[in-house]
Amino acid sequence: MELSLQVGKYEVQKLIWKGATGTVYLAKDTFSGREVALKTIEPEVFRDPEFGTVYRQQFLNEASLAGKLRHPHIAAILDAAMQEHSGYIAMEYVEGHDLSRYTQPGQLLPVADVLQLGFKCCGALEYAFREGIVHRDIKPANLMLAQSGEVKISDFGAAYLRMSQVVQSAEMGSPFYMSPEQLQRQGLTFHSDMYSLGVVLYELLTGQRPFAADTLEVLRRKILQQPPLGPSKVRGDLPKEIDAVLLRALAKKPEQRYPSWHDFALALSAVAEKSLPPGVIPDSEKYVALKRVPSLAGLSDVELWELARAATWVRVPANATIMRENDRGRKLYFLAKGEVKVTRGGQLLNIIRETECFGEMAFIREGAAPRSATVVSVRELLLAEFEPEALARMSAGAQLYLTRALVRNLAERLELANTMPGR
Repeated sequence: MELSLQVGKYEVQKLIWKGATGTVYLAKDTFSGREVALKTIEPEVFRDPEFGTVYRQQFLNEASLAGKLRHPHIAAILDAAMQEHSGYIAMEYVEGHDLSRYTQPGQLLPVADVLQLGFKCCGALEYAFREGIVHRDIKPANLMLAQSGEVKISDFGAAYLRMSQVVQSAEMGSPFYMSPEQLQRQGLTFHSDMYSLGVVLYELLTGQRPFAADTLEVLRRKILQQPPLGPSKVRGDLPKEIDAVLLRALAKKPEQRYPSWHDFALALSAVAEKSLPPGVIPDSEKYVALKRVPSLAGLSDVELWELARAATWVRVPANATIMRENDRGRKLYFLAKGEVKVTRGGQLLNIIRETECFGEMAFIREGAAPRSATVVSVRELLLAEFEPEALARMSAGAQLYLTRALVRNLAERLELANTMPGR
């Protein structure tokens, strides 16, 4: 449907979705030329005598987050405008589909893909909570799967803003995905979103929700009192290890769930690695490897994911030559797992272990210089290879931080060389 309509600085191009309370359009920012998803609210929604106040509060919640959430797995809220009886929110346009289409038997995504999506949502929701936000409405319809395969959390209209002075109802959200404490109108922490994400993953893996009922009262009683079946009992070909992971996320009391998003993410990652074909390196393994590096501790999630995607990741067998002295090269290498020996003229110079890098001289010189040493794997490695051009496409902040880390690493190597016998 082609449209000719201007909303603020946005030129509407086509209708994406129309619901009971608002409409979402594909639009173009006439200043920057960027495509956005433009959510508009109908005037009669705010005038509704029963729910108008709630809808206005939801809109204000989401609008207040404009420009504040910057994470690769959150659909960014770019701009917002509010008038007495109408308003709009401009959001990052995610070309793809929400996950509700993958909740039916016969339409389910591969198990490892679901677990990877869950891992990335954990990181995004941890980031949101650090910013003072509990989403409160995590469900398949609010998780977008982009054509690139990346997941994006959207729709923060029901979000509980912990620093807000506005009185906020605990009832916002979708009943099937609500945590027990949300149903009981208790105080909410990240554990409420963790429960909801557990429900979503259960549904994406099995094709059914852990609790279903014909009435809200029966559903409420089940969520509060009834233990869910293990996912592998619903779908026999699921790895049994997933039962313990999801049932812990679905525990009735918040303190019985994972103590942090990081712990939940690691548990999902461990099961995902067992569900992948041999040789495949999941995104979660790459991220976890970089997160463990002390010299990269200051990088944000955005920058860590930039770094993970800038590399070519490979598994290298034992006794393989990665770099040979006097050969010209430009790559920078990061050792995620394993260890390598560094020799020159057949003499052992160093042993480099996981979380360290090598080949930094060529990167710093910005040219294909002769290598000064030979590097051979001692045992099987997980190795990230960085071409200078890929690193140059990263954000300026990430490049600066990485360069500083490399210079520190190089200084430590030179200090070590100066203390060797014969120096």
